[in-house]
Amino acid sequence: RINNPDIGDKGLDGKTVMEQALKIYQENTKTDPLLIDTSSRHGRLLRAQMDAIAEVMDSNQKTINQPGVGFKAFIPATFGRLVNEAFAKRVGSEAEMKITAPLDLVRNRKARPDDWETEVIRDKLLTASWPKGQLFATVATSRGRPAFRVAVPEYYAASCLSCHGGPKGQIDVTGYPKEGANEGDLGGVMSITLYR
Repeated sequence: RINNPDIGDKGLDGKTVMEQALKIYQENTKTDPLLIDTSSRHGRLLRAQMDAIAEVMDSNQKTINQPGVGFKAFIPATFGRLVNEAFAKRVGSEAEMKITAPLDLVRNRKARPDDWETEVIRDKLLTASWPKGQLFATVATSRGRPAFRVAVPEYYAASCLSCHGGPKGQIDVTGYPKEGANEGDLGGVMSITLYR
């Protein structure tokens, strides 16, 4: 939809996207996120994430709604990075979020996995015995500080394969060589760090 050159206003402003995200969150968790106490850590961080999503969508309306332009480079990885940067501005040193991946799949060096992420990806998420979709969480050190760390695997959907599928090595619309991935392969990891 974002890349449809025949549509000007895509109807993807921050308010609309957040309404959709809140509905999905509520369906998946059976919890209304707007009822979570904003004075609690959970509530503060959740609200910061929601505000970051709305900010990114609203600040990119000119790009998203360009009529007559197909590919706009507002891809999932870019959206995720921008949201995580906006989130970081809101929460300071309390928490971090990052979209990373196995090192051979990383296209933006800002997304390179740290040592903990590399180990979790290699020793857990990429193993044949790891249950598909299961996150990994533990207490670990990050930036010299004790933290609760979570790695959430993300798998390629059919819509991802136009850039990440085959043939391997062919240059995609973003200018990168395709990875030759298949639907269901591990494509990325949401890394969440909650400092103690």
